Amino acid sequence: MNNPAFKPYDSYIKLPEEEMKAKSEQFKSDMQRRRTVRDFSDRPVPREIIKNAIKAAGTAPNGANMQPWHFAVISDPGMKKKIRIAAEEEEQEFYNNRAPEDWLEALQPFGTNEKKPFLETAPYLIAIFSQSYGITESGEKEKHYYVKESVGIATGILITALHLSGLAMLTHTPSPMGFLNELLDRPKNEKPFLLLVAGYPADDVEVPDIEKKSLDEISSFH
Repeated sequence: MNNPAFKPYDSYIKLPEEEMKAKSEQFKSDMQRRRTVRDFSDRPVPREIIKNAIKAAGTAPNGANMQPWHFAVISDPGMKKKIRIAAEEEEQEFYNNRAPEDWLEALQPFGTNEKKPFLETAPYLIAIFSQSYGITESGEKEKHYYVKESVGIATGILITALHLSGLAMLTHTPSPMGFLNELLDRPKNEKPFLLLVAGYPADDVEVPDIEKKSLDEISSFH
């Protein structure tokens, strides 16, 4: 095994504590504005915003630096329509046959159903794939580590980057999502992780009247 190469961590910026506190407060406030929406405007979004957000997601910590993710960006109307048709087929089966009653009851306050028009209306869909293994230049399999954790962190950064850029999102997970591999021609070592819908919210959009758990409910300090 070769000795690892290291270099100085010269990109770290040391901030005064008061500035750190102010930045943390601002970030908290910015993220508390984030809401999932299901009604999107068809207003175009500059592609550079999507590219920058994906570049930010690519900085996520991950197992052994294998970076086990792929972000497939869809803006073509024809492909979005195909994805909607396939997703609604799975959702119809879910709502009518597969979903247990308690799950349907949990979803009831959000007014969701098998109809997913946002998959065509929103300017961008981002299909996020997790790579269970990589393929070397010689065609051999290369094991990936902590794949779900790594892709989950990258997805969180992507959502945050898009939100702070001024866009709204919806995380969509029709089950199963194998149709995304077929439609987007993704290889066998990739598994759909999540379908992220991104764009501007519709002018008259409404969101459920819900609250997040308090700090005491989600954390403990020892």
